[in-house]
Amino acid sequence: MGAYILRRLLLIIPTLLGVMIINFTLTQFVPGGPIEQIIANMQGQGDVFATIAGGTGDAAVGAQGGDSEYAGARGLPPEFIERLEKQFGFDKPPLERFFSMMWDYMRFDFGESYFRSIGVLELVWEKLPVSISLGLWSTIIAYAVSIPLGIRKAVRDGSGFDTWTSGIIIVAYAIPGFLFAILLLVLFAGGSYWQVFPLRGLTSDNWESLSWFSKIVDYFWHIALPVAASTISAFATLTLLTKNSFLDEIKKQYVITAKAKGLAESRVLYGHVFRNAMLIVIAGFPSVFIGVFFGGSLIIETIFSLDGLGRLGFEAAVARDYPVIFGTLFFFGLMGLLIGILSDLMYVFVDPRIDFEVRET
Repeated sequence: MGAYILRRLLLIIPTLLGVMIINFTLTQFVPGGPIEQIIANMQGQGDVFATIAGGTGDAAVGAQGGDSEYAGARGLPPEFIERLEKQFGFDKPPLERFFSMMWDYMRFDFGESYFRSIGVLELVWEKLPVSISLGLWSTIIAYAVSIPLGIRKAVRDGSGFDTWTSGIIIVAYAIPGFLFAILLLVLFAGGSYWQVFPLRGLTSDNWESLSWFSKIVDYFWHIALPVAASTISAFATLTLLTKNSFLDEIKKQYVITAKAKGLAESRVLYGHVFRNAMLIVIAGFPSVFIGVFFGGSLIIETIFSLDGLGRLGFEAAVARDYPVIFGTLFFFGLMGLLIGILSDLMYVFVDPRIDFEVRET
């Protein structure tokens, strides 16, 4: 197993490098980079221009002409454009910029945001509580509900219970998360009916002054609606996956033999079937968590006025904040690859009979 883990760890290097090369190359052809963003925001704003230009004064503001590769840069002195290029590192060839960036990332030096004057890691750390809250609790609730429900549906396959629960989870899966979030706001956040839950934020304004128990209550009070909105569509996949896995195992010969020996149904179900049937479901927990953690959070965060990684990524892409874009891409890409290895280890933990080294040979 050690050799397999070592090979997987070594594969992280070319995989992550390929991801970074593709994305870095694409940004070279996308119009509207950070310099263009600054130029667009500065048109007609002399005071801001003078400040950023480092005190070049009225002469710089009134300067005309000068060749520039940037659309909309007419009227701006070429010296100012060169200063911006040097500040952002665009005075160097793309290849040199890429290798310099990767060398910094290998040392976990992700630089500073172009427009926020804060380090990328500090910015990510600031947004993590929201994304962790949504991802962690959504995953835990989805598993806590879907696994028992899936087992029950498998045991009672074809019954009325199986039919109406399938209808409910399919309808829930079909409802877009943002639509369900708006519905929750209208019903329970003072939209038109009841003011039961807060409209925005992760905690109350007086959270620091609350007791530890009140802080816990306040935290769950705030995340109740966002977590419900982000979890609604996860039930269907996990429930049906659990049901189908149990159905496949229940029909196998060892289950028939165990029942013929007079073992109780609960012992057969949870003592023999559970480990084999839940292999895929439990071992996939890390990847499911990462999927909920990063996927589909932008709209939920926007609707509930939460400042998490979803909004951070969107705002960085719009502003062409390359340090944030590439820094988070590298960091979370590395995390995703490590989670993939953890998923394989979960398979071995759930079922020790699995040996990836034997499978490869």
